[in-house]
Amino acid sequence: MPPASVGTEAGLHAIGPKAFERRHLLGSPLPLEGWPHPTVAEWAADRFWQRSLHEGKKTVLSFPMIGRLAELLLRVNPMARDALRLTYSHLFMDEFQDTTQVQYDLVRTIFRGADTVITAVGDNKQQIMRWAMAMDDPFSEFDADFGGIRTCLYNNYRSSPELVRIQHVLAQALDARALAPVSQIEGTIDGESCSILDFSSAEIEAQRLAASVSSYMTALKLAPRDFVLLVRQKAGDYAAVLEPAFAANGLSLRNEAGVVGTIMLQELLAEEVSTLLISLLRLAMSPRAGRYWSDCQTLLASLRGVAFDDESTHARLARELDAYAIKLVSTYSEPPRVMATARSLVDDVLVFVGRERLIRIHPAYAQGAWLEKVLDATATHLLTSSIHSADWSSALDMYEGVNAIPLMTIHKSKGLEYHTVIFVGLDDGAWWSFSKDEIEATAGFFVAFTRAKQRVLFTYCARRGARTKIATLYHLLSKAGVRITPVP
Repeated sequence: MPPASVGTEAGLHAIGPKAFERRHLLGSPLPLEGWPHPTVAEWAADRFWQRSLHEGKKTVLSFPMIGRLAELLLRVNPMARDALRLTYSHLFMDEFQDTTQVQYDLVRTIFRGADTVITAVGDNKQQIMRWAMAMDDPFSEFDADFGGIRTCLYNNYRSSPELVRIQHVLAQALDARALAPVSQIEGTIDGESCSILDFSSAEIEAQRLAASVSSYMTALKLAPRDFVLLVRQKAGDYAAVLEPAFAANGLSLRNEAGVVGTIMLQELLAEEVSTLLISLLRLAMSPRAGRYWSDCQTLLASLRGVAFDDESTHARLARELDAYAIKLVSTYSEPPRVMATARSLVDDVLVFVGRERLIRIHPAYAQGAWLEKVLDATATHLLTSSIHSADWSSALDMYEGVNAIPLMTIHKSKGLEYHTVIFVGLDDGAWWSFSKDEIEATAGFFVAFTRAKQRVLFTYCARRGARTKIATLYHLLSKAGVRITPVP
């Protein structure tokens, strides 16, 4: 219960949990000596901080709360702040549109007024992290605090001229001042580069998409990873219908939003443990391993802190790699068929690279049981990839999904690019939260569209849901000249 001088219990309950966290608990820098005349929200925030820091058996803090404490520490300790200023002559911030207020205030406290050259790169039209407390308009605050000079990047080196034209229509819905970019690549599609396919059922949708992808691959000499199937959410539900149809056409579709152990597959593949394992196995098991040799040499040199020009140490690393590759071939001549062998191999690699070295370079592995979870997931995925593989080459291809068409969510496609993007499920059911934040939802739609180099296909099936709540998206596509094509 708040004291009467602060407010009422009703006033406290009127603060929603999201608003409390975003605006009151984390919304502004912590005061040096508490709130002098607190509102009921500030009183609640102070009680939350005190309980988290001092009143439990142990301190329990979220990562953004740690960020707030770090900012406070640097504010009251100018020597620590100045040490950081002297350390970094340049600061580069990528994906700046998704910066949170906590992150921005930390940067501002450290670098405002310093000689550090600061560059912020991003695009508000691709802001898809508002749900995770991204600022509404970080660029305006950056301009005010650091005197930023804006430079617009006009050239588009990914998408064809026709796709860039359509993207500009979508961009103007997010920013009326958006300037038309210029495509710097050649369009290679005969016919429509973008269309909406209207299917009568999800089963027919799956069959026709699989047949179309197979046809495109043959006609245009494309690889499976030149395609991606994107969904808004619940990738597993779509995969259950799509995977059998693609398999019937001789194609492998892989749900990269699926979970291995406790880790999403797409995230597992980016983990350092996974990268090290595959690089070393490729080196050992490939008859021509030149590229993998240089990858392994670079990874090991980084882990051991070897300077680029330290030739004698690099020569010693090369001998160690040779010896270890020979050991791997003799000990694990075939891909693992049981979990014990898969885990033994993963542990063997960890011993070779050095657990402590790995943790020193990647501190996240020192947190709780995270490293053990990654090791378990890596071994599990290695076993799954090996069971039906005749040799190491096919097992490692399976592990990395070399010959599989990826299926993933919009959020996980950020930063990637494909010849053809197929967006499955442009309906109200998939976009049920569209009306709650149309700006972020439209930005997500824009992100999905801009992954494509040459072609974008949207699919709709009335049995999954109507398209009235997301009529705005259909209107934008229609305005850009994209047509709906019924598919019987």
